[in-house]
Amino acid sequence: MTEMVFGVVPVKPGEPLLPRWWRTVDTWTLLAIIGLFAAGLMLGLAASPPLATRNGLDPFYYVSRQAFFGMLALTAMVVTSMLTPRQLRRLGVIGFGFAFVALALLPVLGTDFGKGAVRWYSLGFASVQPSEFLKPAFVILTAWLMAANYEPGGPPGRAISFWIAVLLVGLLVVQPDFGQASLVLGAWGLMYFVAGASMFLLMILAALVMAGGVMAYRMSDHVARRIDGFLSPDLDPRTQLGFATNAIQEGGILGVGVGEGTVKWSLPDAHTDFIIAVAAEEYGLVMCLVIILLFGTIVVRSMVRLVRERDPFVRLAGTGLAAMFGLQALINMGVAVRLLPAKGMTLPFVSYGGSSLLAAGIALGMLLALTRERPQDTFSEIIGRGR
Repeated sequence: MTEMVFGVVPVKPGEPLLPRWWRTVDTWTLLAIIGLFAAGLMLGLAASPPLATRNGLDPFYYVSRQAFFGMLALTAMVVTSMLTPRQLRRLGVIGFGFAFVALALLPVLGTDFGKGAVRWYSLGFASVQPSEFLKPAFVILTAWLMAANYEPGGPPGRAISFWIAVLLVGLLVVQPDFGQASLVLGAWGLMYFVAGASMFLLMILAALVMAGGVMAYRMSDHVARRIDGFLSPDLDPRTQLGFATNAIQEGGILGVGVGEGTVKWSLPDAHTDFIIAVAAEEYGLVMCLVIILLFGTIVVRSMVRLVRERDPFVRLAGTGLAAMFGLQALINMGVAVRLLPAKGMTLPFVSYGGSSLLAAGIALGMLLALTRERPQDTFSEIIGRGR
């Protein structure tokens, strides 16, 4: 009866890797990811030429780089999606170690590229943002620690993962990067809930987060300016939010037409943080709904496939990755339509950015690997392994 409910994928002895991967991977999620990348290239063609012209570069300089890093990201995604859960766990733990060290050394060796936040390493030909790679690795490590609580005599994985999350949030706030810090906390909180946390404890944690937000508002001019600007009833049309809001209003249902938008000439981050404003102006509400549908397909289908998963590590890791991916998209689009304060966060797999694209490819590869159909052990076998 259990097998009738959850299903079992037959294992074919000697089956080649690629056919087995294609038979077990979620093809609808894979197609949605490719759709997002295609949308990013199309919007990059519209948004990036003005910036390239201002910088004295070839008009399609940023688009060609996005295509290059995008192909690397898709390759990394496919390779990562072929890994087993055990291999993913090893990759995540090792990757977390490297990314954590890189994040900790940012105040000494990093650069801000004139943006006021030390978040990158400059390599000359490219830049690397460690926090982008830290996020999926953190989810894998947290899932491993929380899953250990299910084992008799296992370590206090939930408590350990909590203090790791607190440490990461502290390092991110120092940069400052409150957007990435909120993603880390959000993913950890949802994973903690799925792992069986009590509502009372979650309410206490939520109260602590709110208290931390109030403290940040009072102690950081950077945070206070963004919160005050968000709460102000008057919107300065000369700010990035002002330009983005006007572009979204001008786009209407069907947009002003391909190449006819003007916001890309005013917004310095039109090809990154405010790419959705370019989509809304030139392609209208229809294009925005298509992008939202693609993100929703990836998150919802992943969650549905994880519901039938019995391995605690797979279930927790997949939930964290899907939630972090969807939450980042929600924050980016929420900022553009002024539902959230400005945070400086890219739209995954759509915005320009080498680190963002490559890290998103690895994260989505992990998600595809965790949601692949595989033979499900019975509950007695899982308990037996714990003993």
